[in-house]
Amino acid sequence: MTRFIYGAAFAVLASPSIAFAQEQCGEVTITEMNWDSSAIVTAVSKFLMEQGYGCDVTAVPSDTTPAVTSLSENNEPDIVTELWSNSTGDVYKKLMAEGRIEEVGSVLDPGGVEGWWLPTYLVEAHPELATIEGVMENPELVGGMFNNCPDGWGCRIANDNLIRAFGLEDSGIEVFNHGSGETLATSMASAYQDEKPWFGYYWGPTTPLGKFDMTSIDLGEFNEEAHANNQNAGADNPMPSSFPSAPVVTVVTKDFMESHPDIAELMSKVTFKTDTMSQILAWKEENNASNEEAAVYFLKNNPDEWSAWINDSAKEKLAPLLK
Repeated sequence: MTRFIYGAAFAVLASPSIAFAQEQCGEVTITEMNWDSSAIVTAVSKFLMEQGYGCDVTAVPSDTTPAVTSLSENNEPDIVTELWSNSTGDVYKKLMAEGRIEEVGSVLDPGGVEGWWLPTYLVEAHPELATIEGVMENPELVGGMFNNCPDGWGCRIANDNLIRAFGLEDSGIEVFNHGSGETLATSMASAYQDEKPWFGYYWGPTTPLGKFDMTSIDLGEFNEEAHANNQNAGADNPMPSSFPSAPVVTVVTKDFMESHPDIAELMSKVTFKTDTMSQILAWKEENNASNEEAAVYFLKNNPDEWSAWINDSAKEKLAPLLK
C-alpha cells in the first residue's frame, strides 16, 4: 500500500499544474548511475529542476568510467552526480586540470564511509568494544569472528592487510571470508535480528546500514601512507589506519556552469547525509519501491532540508510541498 501511495504522489507532484511557467531553462542532461543511491539523487534533482526551475531534464544511464569518458569526448552530460572521485583515474584529473569541468559540491556528507562495525546494542552493553583494542581484548564478546569482504573486492585487500597489521587473528578472532556481498549482508541481518554479536567490514550508504543501528569502531588515527600501502595485496609491513571518507561529488561542465548558473548553484547544494541515504535505501527495500518513489518519500518527509537548496522562485513554485 505504501508503494502505491508514493507512486501516486510522484504522479501528482510531477503534474503540469505544479510546474508553473517561468523563464526558459531549456534542456539539461544528468547522469543516473547504475546504483540505487545515485538513481535516487538523480530523481530528486530532476524533480526539483523540472518543477522548480522549468527545465527539460533527461536522465542518462551511466557508470563512473563511461560518464568520465563522455565528458572527455563529448563534453556531456551537463551534470554528473554521485561521482566517486577517488576512482575516476587520469582522464578525470586531466579534465579538472584543463578547467573543462568543476566539482560544485559533495553529494554525500561526509562521503562514502567504510569501517569495521558492531551492532550498537553490543557496544552499549560493552563500551570497551568501541575500539579495536577493546575488541581484541574481548574476542568472545564479538563472537570470535571477523566477517571479511569477498575475494576480488578492493576492500578485501585493505582488510587483509589491516588484519595483519593489528594481529587480529593472534587475539583469537577467526577471519571468515564471505563468498559474496549477499552472504556478508545476510550475516549482519541474521545476527542483528537475534541480537547476537556480529563483527565485520561494511560500507555506506547501503541498505543494511540504513536498516540496522551499527557502530563503526575506532581503528585509530587515519594514516595516509599506511592506508595507501594497505591497498596493495600482500603489502610489506602493513600498518594500522582507519578508513578515510571517500569524496562523492557532483560535477558540471564549465560550459553548463556558465550558461545555467542557477542550476549549477542548485546542484552545489544537493547534499544528503550518508546516514540519511542509507535510511532511504532501507525504506526503498522494505516497501519494494522504485527509485522515483524513494525520491518522493525523501521530498515529502524532508521539506526543511531540500527547501534550503532551491532559490526563492523555485520555492514559490514548489510551495504545495513546503506546507
